Amino acid sequence: MKFSSTTTFLAFLATCFSLSKAQDAVSSLELKDTVIQSTSTTPTTAGSDTQSTGDPHFRTWNNEHFKFHGQCDLVMTKVKNFANKEIDLDIHLRTNMVRNWSYVKAVAIRIGNDILEVEGSAAKEDGEDKRHYHINSEYRGPLTHVGSYPVTISPRNNKYTIDLDKDYPGQKIEIKTFKEFVGIKIIGGTEQSFGNAVGIMGDFFQTGNTYARDGSTVLHDFNELGLEWQVLPSDGKLFHEMARPQFPDLCYLPEDPRGERARRLAESHQITEEAAEAACAGLKDEFDLYGCVFDILAIQDTVFVFDD
Repeated sequence: MKFSSTTTFLAFLATCFSLSKAQDAVSSLELKDTVIQSTSTTPTTAGSDTQSTGDPHFRTWNNEHFKFHGQCDLVMTKVKNFANKEIDLDIHLRTNMVRNWSYVKAVAIRIGNDILEVEGSAAKEDGEDKRHYHINSEYRGPLTHVGSYPVTISPRNNKYTIDLDKDYPGQKIEIKTFKEFVGIKIIGGTEQSFGNAVGIMGDFFQTGNTYARDGSTVLHDFNELGLEWQVLPSDGKLFHEMARPQFPDLCYLPEDPRGERARRLAESHQITEEAAEAACAGLKDEFDLYGCVFDILAIQDTVFVFDD
């Protein structure tokens, strides 16, 4: 097992097999509503990361990790008056359900009047053909900035970086694709930049809690949290095309959310949980490790090579 990078996007690299194969593999898993909680009880106030990976695993501002396997558009985070410029920053996720699990198939970011959408693709593609994005609803339109922040695309055409450095040194937003999966990570967020953020990623500054929209009710059930942060008409329309469900229709939830089906890993040449844990043993971060094991079991492959 070889990785050229240890970034937390490793959690969704398991998509090197097609989703059609992953469907059958995941159906045999016992999907647990496991929450990995940071050992720290102090809310983060500086240098914090938050992210959603493609399958989708979520890391909140308070370093709590959870899964939501429903299908809908979700408010990942929203910041009013970003950079004191009287503009908003909004990030929406679009998930797609496959039997009893889901994955992030597209991400939309709005800063001011600009909207960048990025999605994955199941097709075998090379070079710039791997770029599937819309900028202000134009497919593969000229992409230099979102808001006033510069955007770069990696040489492998699988990573989009929005550089916030001019207002917040060292901070950036990264969107990464691998086949159908899309992951997004906010790097280095501080009280100054994301202190008033709301959304499924929780409260940044005060408590780190995963709040409902009322700002006071703490939600510990992550299906409830996902339903609470389904995109509403008041959140605005970021994706250029609508996808079902849209409010007032609620997020689709898997009929078997805990995956309580008999696990038959000894059959069909399936990789065991122990083998997956051994393959992922080199990862030090809990979020990476947990996601890696889940993904190996999902797609039944232990050999990944990842380059930015």
